[in-house]
Amino acid sequence: MNLEKIMNDLEKKHPGEMEYLQAVREVLESLEEVVNQNPQFEAKGIIERIVEPDRVLTFKVPWVDDNGKVHVNLGYRVQFNNAIGPYKGGLRFHPSVNLSILKFLGFEQIFKNSLTTLPMGGGKGGSDFDPKGKSDAEIMRFCQSLMLELWRIIGPETDVPAGDIGVGGKEIGYMFGMYKKLTMEHVGVLTGKGRNWGGSLIRPEATGFGAVYFAQEMLATKGLDFTGKNVAVSGFGNVAWGAIAKVTELGGKVLTISGPDGYIYDPDGISGEKIDYLLELRASNQDIVKPYSLEFQNAQFVAGKRPWEVKCDVALPCATQNELGKADAENLISNGVICVAEGANMPSTPEAVEVFKHHKILFGPGKAVNAGGVATSGLEMSQNALKYNWSREEVDAKLHEIMRNIHASCVKYGTQEDGYIDYVKGANIAGFLKVANAMIDQGVI
Repeated sequence: MNLEKIMNDLEKKHPGEMEYLQAVREVLESLEEVVNQNPQFEAKGIIERIVEPDRVLTFKVPWVDDNGKVHVNLGYRVQFNNAIGPYKGGLRFHPSVNLSILKFLGFEQIFKNSLTTLPMGGGKGGSDFDPKGKSDAEIMRFCQSLMLELWRIIGPETDVPAGDIGVGGKEIGYMFGMYKKLTMEHVGVLTGKGRNWGGSLIRPEATGFGAVYFAQEMLATKGLDFTGKNVAVSGFGNVAWGAIAKVTELGGKVLTISGPDGYIYDPDGISGEKIDYLLELRASNQDIVKPYSLEFQNAQFVAGKRPWEVKCDVALPCATQNELGKADAENLISNGVICVAEGANMPSTPEAVEVFKHHKILFGPGKAVNAGGVATSGLEMSQNALKYNWSREEVDAKLHEIMRNIHASCVKYGTQEDGYIDYVKGANIAGFLKVANAMIDQGVI
C-alpha cells in the first residue's frame, strides 16, 4: 500500500477537509502492514473504496423563529459504508458542523461499529444549526424541517441515525414524530428514543459507561483498577455524565469537568448530588460550566483553559475533537498520568497521541473507548426488532460484555513485541478486517 500516494490523491479530491484527512491518515498508518500482508485487499481496491463515502446528501433546512423570521441552515447525511449492516451514526447540531467533520466522524464510525460485532455500517450527519438559546418551539420546527428531507434516505434497514452533540431525547422525539407522520410507520428508524416509545434503558449514559468499562480493562492489564484513582474528565454532557457516574461507582474520584468557558476543579470530587446537577447544567442550554462553582463550595472555575493541567491518574477526554494537544499530553505525563481513554471522537491531536505512545502510557482511542454509545444503540435496534424491552441490568451486562470483547480485540491485534499494547493499531486492524472481508465477499459495488 502506497500511503502517501493515497493521501495525496485524497488531498487533491478533498482540499481543506482537515479533520477527515487526519482521520484517514491515522487509520491507514495502522493498516499499512496488514494490507501489505494480504494482497487481496489491494487487488480489490479496498482502501481506495473504504476511504470514500457511498454517498453524501447536503440540503437546505429552512425554519421560522418565534418572531416570524426565516432562517436557513445546512443539513447533511454522510452514508459512508454499509458492508456489514445499515448505515449507523449520530446527528450533530452545532455551528462548527461541516462536511469535513461529518466525513471524519462517519469514517471513524465504520470501524467503531465493526468493533461492537453488531451488524451496523458507518454514517454520520447533522447541521450547523445551534440549539443553544432556541425555544422548544424553534427546535421543533427546525427538526421537522430537517426530517422533511432526511426521511427519504433513512429507514430501519437502510440508515438509522442517533443523537450526538446538540441532539438529545427532545430532538430525537421531534424528528421521529415527523418521520412517523410522513411514512405512517412506527419503526426503529432512530435510536436514542424516549423510553415510552421504543427507547432503551441506559442509552443516555451508555457512551460514558462504556468508556469507563474499557478503561477498567486497560488498567487491569497493569494489575490496577479505579479504586482510589484521581480522574480528570472534560466535557459535561451525556458522555462526561455517564463516565463520572461509573467512575464514582467503581471507587474513583472525578476532579474536573469542562465547557467552552473553561473548566471546574473540584478537590472534593464530583459525586452524589453533584452528578445530578450536571443534568441541570446541561438542561439550562447555556453551554457553560461556571455555575457549578457557584453551586458547590470549594469548587474552582478556571476560565478559558482545559483540565489537562490538573494532576490525575486517569484522563477521560469527553468533549470534542482535537481538544487535547501535545502540550496537554506533556502536562499529563509530567503529572504522572497512567491511562488516557478517549470518551469523545478523536479528542487527542496526532502529536498528543505520539507523546502518549512514546512514554508507553495506556492510551485508548475513541473508536474503541466510546463505542458503548453506538453499541447500546444497536441493542435498542435489536429490542425494536424483537418488539421487546430488556431490563436495565440486562442492557448494562450486554454493554459491559461488548466493551470487554472490544478490548480483547484491541489487545489481540495491538500487542507489540515488547508487550506494549498499541490500542490505536489494534482497534483499527480489528475494525477494518471485518469490513474489508465483507466488501470482498460482496463484490466491487
